[in-house]
Amino acid sequence: MLRAGGRRLLVPGLRRLGLGAGEAGPAAAVTAVRAYHERVVDHYNNPRNVGSFDKDDPNVGTGLVGAPACGDVMKLQIRVDEGSGKIVDACFKTFGCGSAIASSSVATEWVKGKQMEEVLTIKNTEIAKHLSLPPVKLHCSMLAEDAIKAAVKDYEAKKGKTGQKGEDSPAEKAAEA
Repeated sequence: MLRAGGRRLLVPGLRRLGLGAGEAGPAAAVTAVRAYHERVVDHYNNPRNVGSFDKDDPNVGTGLVGAPACGDVMKLQIRVDEGSGKIVDACFKTFGCGSAIASSSVATEWVKGKQMEEVLTIKNTEIAKHLSLPPVKLHCSMLAEDAIKAAVKDYEAKKGKTGQKGEDSPAEKAAEA
């Protein structure tokens, strides 16, 4: 019932643009309007891992990043198993557009179960490609990559791993590569 009502709302406006039901049918006209890939819509409507951990927990790294130009703010947190160095859980809170929320949601899914060094290799281009983000929304995937790096850096700072025994941390090694 909602679908039929939506068609009635969209199709008359699309007829003015030459995309009405007469040319390709109402379903084609509605599909032509959709600007986001179905994965973006899915992660926006059903975000995974929303929430937050205690930022003072020594096993939690918090990355807080934002883009003042567009107003997106992203907080991504990771919980790391001390013994194995694996990320056992991740969560996020994002204030922003659907693409920013979807990028955060994907990022939390991708970091779970991976080693710290491994998550630092996740690139914004991979997130953008997975979500089929339009060029104007690429900054959202860049924020997700930055949030992952910031969370790892925060965790390492809490653990005092940077500069310990003259060894570089995984974040420093990745930055040098």
